[in-house]
Amino acid sequence: MNQLRADGFDVRDEDVARLSPFVRHHINMLGRYSFQPPDLPGGLRPLRHPGSADDE
Repeated sequence: MNQLRADGFDVRDEDVARLSPFVRHHINMLGRYSFQPPDLPGGLRPLRHPGSADDE
């Protein structure tokens, strides 16, 4: 905050009071996310036939 103030930005104390100390670098503000599916042992299960009864 001191650096921002030194650079001439208007940093208000009431805004600083609302800041969270938690790390937020994992949040993507652009709305683009990348997920890596886990490597499943044995691969994926076979698809069910839509007309078959569900035994589970």
